[in-house]
Amino acid sequence: QVQLVESGGGLVQPGGSLRLSCAASGFTFSNYAMSWYRQAPGAERELVAGIGSTGGSTNYADSVKGRFTISRDNAKNTVYLQMNSLKSEDTAVYYCYTFRQWPRANFWGKGTLVTVSS
Repeated sequence: QVQLVESGGGLVQPGGSLRLSCAASGFTFSNYAMSWYRQAPGAERELVAGIGSTGGSTNYADSVKGRFTISRDNAKNTVYLQMNSLKSEDTAVYYCYTFRQWPRANFWGKGTLVTVSS
């Protein structure tokens, strides 16, 4: 079955960096677009960044453009989120996500907590 396992979260000071990883299994990773979402306390889950199946296309939320970079290694079945210049408002649980077009299904990881605080 599809599994997405996030890692790399933790406590970091404002201005610091973290790299999140999402290890995927149970499907042909190189055929699927991947995304990172986040959900802050009391807020709705929001898209942070997405990447196409080959890594040739990416998109970002305006709030993270220029600070976050999404990438993938299809040989390792892993997608990454490099987060630089972190701000307190980046504090959230970060989720890895993909979907299957037919039959339609959404797949989520369990999330990894990122806390930005001094």
